[in-house]
Amino acid sequence: QVQIVESGGGLVQPGGSLTLSCTTSGIFFDIYNLEWHRQGPGQQRELVARITSGTRGSATYVDSVRGRFTISRDNSKNTVYLQMNALKSEDTAVYYCKADGPGLLKTYWGQGTQVTVSS
Repeated sequence: QVQIVESGGGLVQPGGSLTLSCTTSGIFFDIYNLEWHRQGPGQQRELVARITSGTRGSATYVDSVRGRFTISRDNSKNTVYLQMNALKSEDTAVYYCKADGPGLLKTYWGQGTQVTVSS
């Protein structure tokens, strides 16, 4: 059974930092591209960061978080991280982890974790 579980969300003040974790089971983690998406209040879900498969992967970011967020993966722990620095109120959203398999393999989503940036 495949499980995708996010953690690490919470309430943080503007300018603060949080690290989200997404731990998976039931998939061959190393070959999956991994993504963090978010959905703010009244907004569509958007792709925030992506890291390709392999030992270290290649990372890409949406313009609004580039230079503040860092995505990374630890294949030994089947976990992908999103380090978020210099948080702004507009980063408030539910953050979702997505495991995107190559070829005909399925795509899996986590249940989301709430991040609230507020003073």
